[in-house]
Amino acid sequence: MDEEIKKQVAVFRFGVISEFVSGNEADYGRRERLLREKSGQRYKIPGTHRTRISKSTIKHWQQRYLAGGRKLESLYPQLREDRGQSRVLGSELVEAILLVRGEMPRVSIPRLRLELQKRGIAKAEELAESTLYRFLHRAGKMKPDSPAAVDRRRFETESPNDLWQSDAMHGPQVEKDGREKKVYLLAIIDDHSRMIPHGQFYYSEGIESYLDCLRQALLKRGIPRKLYVDNGSAFRSHHLEQVTASLGIVLSHSRVGEPEGRGKIERYFRTVRENFLAAGVPKTLEKLNQAFWEWLEKWYHERVHGSTGEPPLQRYAAKLECIRSAPKDLEDHFRKAAQRRVERDRVISFQGRLYEAPLCLLKKRVTLLYHPHDLFRIEVKHENKSYGFLKPLDLQVNARAKRERPRQPEKSAAEMPVLGFSPIRGGELPLKVWDQGGEKHA
Repeated sequence: MDEEIKKQVAVFRFGVISEFVSGNEADYGRRERLLREKSGQRYKIPGTHRTRISKSTIKHWQQRYLAGGRKLESLYPQLREDRGQSRVLGSELVEAILLVRGEMPRVSIPRLRLELQKRGIAKAEELAESTLYRFLHRAGKMKPDSPAAVDRRRFETESPNDLWQSDAMHGPQVEKDGREKKVYLLAIIDDHSRMIPHGQFYYSEGIESYLDCLRQALLKRGIPRKLYVDNGSAFRSHHLEQVTASLGIVLSHSRVGEPEGRGKIERYFRTVRENFLAAGVPKTLEKLNQAFWEWLEKWYHERVHGSTGEPPLQRYAAKLECIRSAPKDLEDHFRKAAQRRVERDRVISFQGRLYEAPLCLLKKRVTLLYHPHDLFRIEVKHENKSYGFLKPLDLQVNARAKRERPRQPEKSAAEMPVLGFSPIRGGELPLKVWDQGGEKHA
């Protein structure tokens, strides 16, 4: 409260008590009548919306004025010593409420009051919701504490394929098997040029759809150094981690609840909604993707981008020497991995099928690398060494096949038996055979 308001309040208070402190002593009866009259009136009190004054307040003002040497300043409003504290709640209850509020900063007042009752901190009749609300409001605990300011800055990578950002957008409805089905746009954007390595609508936003999108982007635009994605289940897949690691791509996830780092892909999705989808949606997924790819190449990639001042495709192509092309065996990097143990009969059971492994892998735990759509080409590895592709088990062929037996190690000259000879008529014939241990043989 500023000084001017304080002075207005003091002048008003003096006007109320002036007849009591003027020096003309009145009898008890008249003083009581004046008190009743003044406490029954309505006033326009400065600094507050209240309109009535109690008898005790009028008497309190009189005492303050006389004790203050009849100075106007003695009637200035004073701050309560317990300001910000509840006069209804005890100190122990206040501490308990603040402790529970710290544990549950976002719950409603009724829910917090119920929790206090469950813990035996306060009874229902002792703690009204209005009292609890006023106390928390004065204590500044009605809203969770604001997080510390985060240092966010705009950025742009120096070269194409330094960083790709990727995310999924909820798309329109299309026809499938006579019914309408929602589709999702999965897209990847190059941070430097704003060019789209690949984007496509799918029936699902799951990992299989995203890996298909990523594979096509790699085939068309090469290998990025870093891939920045959301925290969705598809982007947290172990399969995606395996693919990016095998290709030497750094996989990075944005923080939960902080989409600011994916601003470029989010802005691109806005462009798709406002410039592509707003013009009308084809009825089928195939036609939708065909129209989308035409719009992408003929409009988006050729149009000057508002942030870079260049068409995305032109900006991307200006530094082609920085592009790392995709390897020839790119498809192999997208294979899934599974762990299996080779049985005593060389059999491996996988995906409901039986396969034969090489004899040298008997009873060993191996890694199988495979494509889900091609279970006839499963590579088997053990300790990072490839042992070729598994053969499907054929029981009839095995019935006729000659078994491979372990070869016995060849004996050295020192381990060969010693032949003894005795001279007889007609030549020398073997008489006795001993081995090195002195054992006799026929």
